[in-house]
Amino acid sequence: MAVTQIPEKKGGIRPFHVWLVSLGAMLAVGGWGIYQTLWNGLQITNLTDQVPWGLWITHDLSAIALGAGAFTFSAVVYLFRIKRFEPMARIAVFVGFLGYTSAMLALAMDIGRPDRFWHPLVYWNVHSVLWEITLCVILYSTVLVIEVLPILFESRLFDNRPRWRAFGHKLHKLTPMMAVLGLALSMLHQSSLGATYGVLSGRAIWFKPSMPVMFILSAIAGGVAATLLVTMIVSKLTNRELIDKFLRRDVARLAAFTLLAYLYLKLWDWAATSYYSQAPGTADALTRLQATTPYTQSFWWIEIFLCGLIPAVILLNREMRRQEWPLMGALFLVVFGVIINRWNVTLSGLVVPPQWSPGVLGRTIAVAYTPSWVEIAVSVGVLGYAFLAFTLGAKYLPLFTNGHNDTEHDVPTN
Repeated sequence: MAVTQIPEKKGGIRPFHVWLVSLGAMLAVGGWGIYQTLWNGLQITNLTDQVPWGLWITHDLSAIALGAGAFTFSAVVYLFRIKRFEPMARIAVFVGFLGYTSAMLALAMDIGRPDRFWHPLVYWNVHSVLWEITLCVILYSTVLVIEVLPILFESRLFDNRPRWRAFGHKLHKLTPMMAVLGLALSMLHQSSLGATYGVLSGRAIWFKPSMPVMFILSAIAGGVAATLLVTMIVSKLTNRELIDKFLRRDVARLAAFTLLAYLYLKLWDWAATSYYSQAPGTADALTRLQATTPYTQSFWWIEIFLCGLIPAVILLNREMRRQEWPLMGALFLVVFGVIINRWNVTLSGLVVPPQWSPGVLGRTIAVAYTPSWVEIAVSVGVLGYAFLAFTLGAKYLPLFTNGHNDTEHDVPTN
């Protein structure tokens, strides 16, 4: 594959170095937030007994969803043997690894006592959906590590370490088995994340069996879109054609059809719970939610229209899909829609307390929540980690080729 070298300018501040310094600043801000949380506890956040899940859980759910491209492409390539998607498999696994590790960092702060993270492994609570999610996330993260290690060992960092490279080749032989195991584990916990809300009988808005399926479909659409988006971004920055236009078309269509399936189910879910049905609990909760929050506007205008219908039209339209900027814009909207959905689901069912909560009966009331500076700082630090790891991975790891990655010489540093 021909690689166009980008001439390096003499002197001056290089954008790549500015980018690295910016990421270092994000990590410093995150380190300050982590220190404050560990030293002072969760009381310095704006999380309360009424709203126990906020920005960090939204960050966690979004990162896990956008990492779903890993199990999607691994299953497509190694389980269903559709080999034309193989160039996407490595970058999808790497993005998935960053998504899950980012989620773990956010969770470590949210649980308040990160030193007790091992408790679910020892003290089993088989009646808890969260316990099942915890085990699945730990096991699937282990699968991702096994899938990422061969990529690491094939990099130039291990040119003079043949034993490590040979070990990486042995691990790579386990990829088909890891794909099957990863598909099972990821489907389990992606659906269980939705089931966490679906079994909350006290939260009438989310108490429904459709939540697990909608979480799976939105995660696949978001994960596939995120994988293709970062691939196109790296391609533009390095001035290299990392995947051909036909594969780009197929991946875009996969994201679009999954997005349409999600929208179809979501609209019928809305109709069943909010239009055709007037169940007292759901109707009362929705009335109070609409009276006190912008949930209706964010649902229809952002989730459905801006981040659902518009990107679906672009991704399925041949002429628009062939243009890079509209395609990248559509992929970004899909990713943004997943984040907005996770924010809405996390908070909308919580900011309006159930009728049986003290002082709620007969009143239109919502619990206020705005992320504190500490919460924002931690999230900024987690984003800094993800961006820095991806930057270094795109520069030094063979994410887009079967051999050595020559991206290191192509990333513009001027």
